Formats: sequence, C-alpha cells, structure tokens
Amino acid sequence: MSPDSSILGISAAITGGIQLLGFLVAYKLQTEKFYDILGGFNFLVLGIYSAIDGEYPGGAWYDNTRKVCATVIFSLSRAWLLLFLAWRAHERGGDARFDEVKDKFGMFLLYWFVQGIWVFCISLPIIFINASDKAFDGLSVLDYICIVAFAFAVVFEIVADVQKAVWVKAGRQGGFCQVGVWKYSRHPNYFAEMLQWWAAWGLSFGSGSGWGDAQWWVSILSPVITMNILLNTAGTGVANANGKNLKRYYDHYPDYARYRKETSILIPMIGYKYVPMFLKRTIFFDFARYEYRPEEASSSMNEAKKSK
Repeated sequence: MSPDSSILGISAAITGGIQLLGFLVAYKLQTEKFYDILGGFNFLVLGIYSAIDGEYPGGAWYDNTRKVCATVIFSLSRAWLLLFLAWRAHERGGDARFDEVKDKFGMFLLYWFVQGIWVFCISLPIIFINASDKAFDGLSVLDYICIVAFAFAVVFEIVADVQKAVWVKAGRQGGFCQVGVWKYSRHPNYFAEMLQWWAAWGLSFGSGSGWGDAQWWVSILSPVITMNILLNTAGTGVANANGKNLKRYYDHYPDYARYRKETSILIPMIGYKYVPMFLKRTIFFDFARYEYRPEEASSSMNEAKKSK
C-alpha cells in the first residue's frame, strides 16, 4: 500500500503557512532572529501532524513500532536543533547573512521559501512512514539497523555540539577544537547530520511497497539535499569551514596542518593519516577543493579591499 498522499500535501501546506507567516512578521519587524528557530519549530509540527493524521486501518499509530521509533527520534533530533539554534541566535545577537537582504521584500521572502523547501524535503522519510497504511508485521533487520543508526547519529550530534559550545565558552583553547569527538573528526556534527537522514530514509523502506515505490525514492531527497548543503553549498557546512577560510588557522596555529592531515574530515576514526589519498579524495569526501591555497586567500582578501 502507498502512503496517503493527502498527508504529504497537507504537510507541504503547513510548511508554506508557517514560513509565510514567519516572513511577514520578520519583514514587518525587520529582524532575522527567529528565522532558524522557526525552521526547527516547523520540523516538530510536521512530525506531530503526520503522527496524528497517520492512523491507518491496520491499527493505531502507537501500535506501529516503526512509526513510533521514527517519530520519536525525529522529534528529539529537531527539538535539539530548535534549542541549539535558539541558543546560537541569542549568543550571536543576529545573523550577518541577512544584513543586506532583510529590507528587500523579494529577496528576504526567498530565504524563507528556501527554508520551507529544506524543512519539507528533510522531513520526507518521516512523513512517508507516518502516512503509510501498510499493515505492520514487525521490524525487519534493516529497521533495527536504521533505528540504531538514526538514534546514534542524533546523540552523536548533540555530543559534538555541546563539546564545541563548551570549548568556545572556555576561550577556544588551542585555537581549533580538538576536544572529545572533535579529536577524531574535523566535522563530527556534519557527519552525524548526514547519517541521520540516510538512516531515516533506510527506515522508511519498510513502510512502502518495495523497490519500485516512487514515493519512497522521492524521499531520498532528504539525505541527498543534506549532503549537498553540507558539502557543496558556499557559506555553510564543510564548504564554508574550509578553503580560504582556513587562513586564520594556518597563519596562527602551526599544529593545525598536522591535525588536518591526521584527522578525518567527517567519519570519526583513528589512523586517518594512513588512509591513501585517493580514498580520502573519494569515499571520505576530503576533496581537493577544501584545501587551503594561500594565493587564493590573498586574492580574495585583495578583492574584498577593492570593493570597499
């Protein structure tokens, strides 16, 4: 049986309504302080709505272990995101991304529209699971693996975020974070975020009609978009934290080059320095474009000075 498409449509409408209302209030007040917070809130609303509307003829929502596990883990993940983003917004007192756009109606609206697309697409596996009217006949081996991976990734990301926040509050000792899980991965939080949505997508397989289920394949947008944002999108994720933005580390912290060479960019591990370069550049996602090139950094700084 295919998931109820009406739940998918209503979820999209809810997301559109939340983001539009948020934009109107933010534009009126000329503030971006609750942009990220409303994104986290939107996730929670979709999880709760799809669970409530996801009752099916074969039994109640709470009788379907797959639905319960998926929704609970998803809600914990997004609740942490909401808390973390609220704390970050308070600490920063604003977001420089919006300095040049929040007074421009169309451009500011586009930011909220993109956030809505992001929230909806990332939530697709959970909506798919809760909307399914397929009779539940127990968890499969794949379900167990994905539930464990999903829960592990959420906990791991929380640990990474907390350890980094504590390190920052303590004065950024050493100049770059090497505490806890950050000793084994340069971006453990991004690793966990990616793992979450691959696990969620894998978990949703049992709620569809098999490999030919088109709706299940559409929900792969969740992990694919997450990886694209974190790996390829300028101004955020790994792409933003590497390249020319590494200048401050290479200029002021001699140990950083060693840390970078010996520490995995994403997957937490020991012995990364022994991994062949062709593997680092492929399956480990440590792409050449993330390397620091002094000439490019200097060129960017000169262009920035000229534009002032």
